[in-house]
Amino acid sequence: MHSHEVMREVLKKTSAKQIAAEMNLSLSLIYKWAEPSEDESGSGASSPLDRVGHLIRITGDARVAQWVCEQADGFYIRNPHNLPRVGVIPATNDIVQEFADMLATIARASADNTISKIEAKTIRRRWEELKSVTEGFVKAAESGNFGPPQPQETQKV
Repeated sequence: MHSHEVMREVLKKTSAKQIAAEMNLSLSLIYKWAEPSEDESGSGASSPLDRVGHLIRITGDARVAQWVCEQADGFYIRNPHNLPRVGVIPATNDIVQEFADMLATIARASADNTISKIEAKTIRRRWEELKSVTEGFVKAAESGNFGPPQPQETQKV
């Protein structure tokens, strides 16, 4: 979805006038954010969404996306790339193993009936790993990547 399409949907639920007033911007600028940008043959203006996307591409730093997600009370998870073609069972086993690892981390951390900041960070890291592996599974399922494993090429000796 393009940024102007997101803004168009946002403006269906939130008043452009309210956004303009609270951001101290002109109403026309807010409406331009909901139009295709000039380089797409529209009359729209570069929106904050475009700028954030550009900043992420320039820096390659996911912390920008993470910060934006936190503003919406959420958490950023990078989509997996180069999904290997594997069977459903190995992919499912990966999720189960990650879940078991996360539960073991929680059990160790809570054994003394308290969780320190360091332990909380470790739990967060394990949780993010579990979500990432699970996202990989879902993406593979959506892309039709689950099927019989492809035969490996015979190695030349």
